[in-house]
Amino acid sequence: MSTPTLGVIGAGVIGSSVAHAAAAAGYAVTLVDTDTAALDAARAAVRRHERLAALLGGRRPRPLDIRPTTDLSDVAGAGFVVENTTESELGKRELYPLLDKVLAPGVTIAANTSAIPITRLAECLADPGRVVGAHFMNPVDRIDMVEVVRAPSTSDTALAAVEDLLGRMGKRSVVVNDAPGFVINRVLMPVVNLAAAVVADGVATPNQVDELFKGCLGHTSGPLRTADLIGLDTVVRTLEVLHEHYGTAEFATHPHLRRMVGEGRTGVKSGRGFYSYDGN
Repeated sequence: MSTPTLGVIGAGVIGSSVAHAAAAAGYAVTLVDTDTAALDAARAAVRRHERLAALLGGRRPRPLDIRPTTDLSDVAGAGFVVENTTESELGKRELYPLLDKVLAPGVTIAANTSAIPITRLAECLADPGRVVGAHFMNPVDRIDMVEVVRAPSTSDTALAAVEDLLGRMGKRSVVVNDAPGFVINRVLMPVVNLAAAVVADGVATPNQVDELFKGCLGHTSGPLRTADLIGLDTVVRTLEVLHEHYGTAEFATHPHLRRMVGEGRTGVKSGRGFYSYDGN
């Protein structure tokens, strides 16, 4: 039986986590990024993910088939591609025609985006039916649900392919229709925005906000801890996309969020956000 092959485009936090999860499920993974530093960081992240998985599973770390590269053409033989590049519609729309040229006909592309409509990406391809949304949540290794997005153009074949991939990775999925922000971020981002306003106005501390959401509403994580995990820079970009599409006040980014990002306080990945992650 041949080894299934997967191309992962983008070696950031989500991309490296998807690469690890797929390789652990038996895929031969080609991990592509134009930034060699990002690929080096992804290698280190994959090693950490595998050590943790081995520790929790009571086993030894396993060798994983992940090939890092800066050359997009190296995914030419992939049977499936997950695209995880930065949340920029312009950047993604420039990438997709290149993927169209590199990949074999019929190979499914799963777009991992926080808010960009899948239709806007699919229309860049000769065959828009091959594109489906797959919104992975961070941390990928601990959240087993994936928001799958079906655009009007998404084919039954592409939908079945992404559900097969997720099943092999031990993930569950809920399929929703295409719209800016889909379900999760169209609902979550205004909550984060308002929670930031509450903190900026001195009504409550981040911890008080999150404790209320956990204690009163049964959430396992409050909105501000969740925002730190997502990355406040990603939160701001997502709000910008949503505001561009919907134009309503709840998506207008609160100045406190912009100020934090401007100061480099982007959450867990920078060591500081609404909370400190430097060990102090």
